[in-house]
Amino acid sequence: MNTPDLFLPLVADDEDKSSILKNRIRKNYRHIRKWANRTKTNCFRIYDKDIKEYPLAIDYYDGRFCVHYFTSTRDSDEPRQDLYEETMEALSSLFHATEESVYWRTRVKREKTEQYEKAGDRKQFFSVFEHGLRFWVNMTDYLDTGLFLDHRETRRIVASMASGKRLLNLFAYTCSFSVHAAAAGALSTKSVDLSNTYTDWGRDNFELNALPLKNNQIVRGDCLTFLEQERGVYDLIVIDPPTISRSKKMEQMFDIQRDYPFLITKALSLLSPDGTIIFSTNSRDFDFDASLFDGCKIEDISKKTIPIDFHNQKIHRCWKIS
Repeated sequence: MNTPDLFLPLVADDEDKSSILKNRIRKNYRHIRKWANRTKTNCFRIYDKDIKEYPLAIDYYDGRFCVHYFTSTRDSDEPRQDLYEETMEALSSLFHATEESVYWRTRVKREKTEQYEKAGDRKQFFSVFEHGLRFWVNMTDYLDTGLFLDHRETRRIVASMASGKRLLNLFAYTCSFSVHAAAAGALSTKSVDLSNTYTDWGRDNFELNALPLKNNQIVRGDCLTFLEQERGVYDLIVIDPPTISRSKKMEQMFDIQRDYPFLITKALSLLSPDGTIIFSTNSRDFDFDASLFDGCKIEDISKKTIPIDFHNQKIHRCWKIS
């Protein structure tokens, strides 16, 4: 597939003494722009809670911006007016952003059993590039956009291992791991997710990249039940589950700390002799007990999977199991 040259705008060099935030966004963007052009990527993080007084993460999606506001209290879900105005002024000044191109999200520390609800139904999708591949994203209807930017390097690692391999992608979300693997020459991929919305989104991502669904099966189902019933053999298995899930479609609430031994043990039973599992979690409190998997080589590859644009080194943890 031919990838057009991406246009990532330049920003002015002039320092603005009135806004620490604007200067940091400018510095971060200029640092990542050359890398992004070289790798044909136009979605990345330009600010990652770098400064304590600005509790934000700002993601750039081909000229649109997703601003995550991290509130310290559950009583307020709106940023301070001065913080809002300074952020909007910085993005407008640097990128000519308009209010319509900036999408705000409030990140509230949730109770363990609390689920995110759908935010809207505007169905405003547009595509972005990541390492030359295209993915549909949505800035209006869900808390997340459809592409977890913190796993960009993890997807690149999986793609580098995928040629000629049979890949199983559990908790597949919108199938970005599978798309990267298929484009890198995977023999086949199978993506499993419980959500109709995300499995349909995944099919659209395959079609967007002109990758045939014939060898890239997408299954709507509970991953725990799937693992109980599946009899196939895979060379590469990706497991990137949520920390907590209490979907009505599941027989019981999923808890990564409680359920990961079952997940990995069942996945190992489907793994070819020379196969590899990539297991990841964004749970800050997660405790991985390697002694549960006797006979396996287990390597913590977390540092290798943190992208250049993420300053938070604890955004996720990742292990390679073989």
